Amino acid sequence: MIDKNKIKEITNHPYVRYGLILLAGFFLGWLLFSGGNRKQSSQQTASVEEAHDHEAEPTIWTCSMHPQIRMEEPGDCPICGMDLIPLQTTGSGDATIDPNAIQLSAEAAALANVQTTVVSRQNPVKKVQLYGTIQVDERLSQSQTSHVSGRIEKLFITFTGESVRRGQPIASIYSPELLSAQQELIEAVKMQDLQPALLQAVREKLRLWKLTDAQIARIEQSGEVSPLIDVVATTSGIVISKNVNQGDYVNTGTVLFDVANLSQVWAVFDAYESDLPFLKVGDRLEYTLQSLPGKTFSGRISFINPILDPSTRTAKVRVETANPRMELKPEMYANALIDAPLKQYNNEVVIPKSAILWTGKRSIVYVKQPDTEIPAFMLREVELGPSLGDAYVVLSGINDGDEIVTNGAFTIDASAQLAGKRSMMNDEAGRAVTGHEGHTMNGSSPANSASSGSAPTAGHEEHTLQSPATGGEHVMLTVQGLCEMCKERIEKTAKAVNGVHTASWDLKTKQLHLGFDPAQTSADAVAKAIAKAGHDTDQYKADKATYDALPDCCKYRD
Repeated sequence: MIDKNKIKEITNHPYVRYGLILLAGFFLGWLLFSGGNRKQSSQQTASVEEAHDHEAEPTIWTCSMHPQIRMEEPGDCPICGMDLIPLQTTGSGDATIDPNAIQLSAEAAALANVQTTVVSRQNPVKKVQLYGTIQVDERLSQSQTSHVSGRIEKLFITFTGESVRRGQPIASIYSPELLSAQQELIEAVKMQDLQPALLQAVREKLRLWKLTDAQIARIEQSGEVSPLIDVVATTSGIVISKNVNQGDYVNTGTVLFDVANLSQVWAVFDAYESDLPFLKVGDRLEYTLQSLPGKTFSGRISFINPILDPSTRTAKVRVETANPRMELKPEMYANALIDAPLKQYNNEVVIPKSAILWTGKRSIVYVKQPDTEIPAFMLREVELGPSLGDAYVVLSGINDGDEIVTNGAFTIDASAQLAGKRSMMNDEAGRAVTGHEGHTMNGSSPANSASSGSAPTAGHEEHTLQSPATGGEHVMLTVQGLCEMCKERIEKTAKAVNGVHTASWDLKTKQLHLGFDPAQTSADAVAKAIAKAGHDTDQYKADKATYDALPDCCKYRD
């Protein structure tokens, strides 16, 4: 039997007590560290499994400037040398989203300012802008002529712009022929019993010289003759041309003055040939004058010149306007706006111009896919009809009720390019649209274009043949001009050249931004056409006759 007192004595010994405490500390430490190692081991195992999961989906690297590049490893773009970036996937797990659609989160759509609108069928109306001037109504103008030969003794109308009224004397003429005719009349009166026919012949001669029967009777009764005759106005109006001075010798039929009646005037506008199909006689239009701001005048088209001006490529469109208060004065500048209904395109879909992306041969819009949690957009090619100014008629490709992107379409298209999906630069996923002479629109040739992981040959020479927005070539021409009328004339002339897609002239810089199909035309041909319209370019100068025919506000030469 063990002695309890002996055990108690041993345990109370200091060395034994310290030893027991040390053993307990080792045991607790082993418990703590072994548990932490197990936890860390499990975490490492989970990390390794997660890494394996990620390795199951390898990252594809692409170039932000050349989205057709697909590489399995990071590096430099073989075309431009930029660093490759990881290709962003758009998968969301939503089975309703088309695999070819471009998805944007709500935050990304807000940052890109993406806006959509639901399209509908309309009866389109094209707004045609016209520029012109006020002109004299030619039917109300008359020339005041001299009926006898002689010398002008006195002018009663002394300056252009003076008002005259019908029957008012405008000049006094000394005429020896008139003096002889009056003497013949007096002698014929004396012999009227013997030769009555002679008297009638002399009277008729004086009537042809515009002497009245009262004047002829007064000469017969008084027997007095005068070498002076007054020329009287045959119409009322404003003198628009004074052709003689006092003391001049004139012949029978010489025009002394031109008088115009301004109670009715013409507003004559220049209509480009591309606008003529939308104008017809009888259409009502409204126009304003720069000199009378705030006032609007209206009228109906009374005449469209069937012959185009070969230099300006325009036809004259005439509108008759009453002018009872004489507010409208010849040569005033007028701006007209006419709403032309396009009856042949009634009940067609109309979309805003901002929704369209052009690639030269193709016109593209993005349509929002319905019934998806995350916004998704599908590329849709459309066939466009006539332009309505800020909108276009769509002949095919869009249905009534579709929700299309009207702002931010270019951002969505850029995302499609980076994702290797169909875009304005790619007619099929992963394949760039080929342009002129076999070169792709982004600058690489078909032989060197990469698709789905293959890279183009290094050292490829880049060509820039087409602009992303319009397709075809894009150049800038220096064109001279001074005003908005010049801008309208330059752009209309350029767009009238077959093959030109876009033409925008900057009034400040005098630069014409030109987009065209090189297979149909050239920058040189457009420059020639603009010079023929009256505007100098770097290559060609407008001839003097065409330049002189421009309105005064368009005269840019010193």
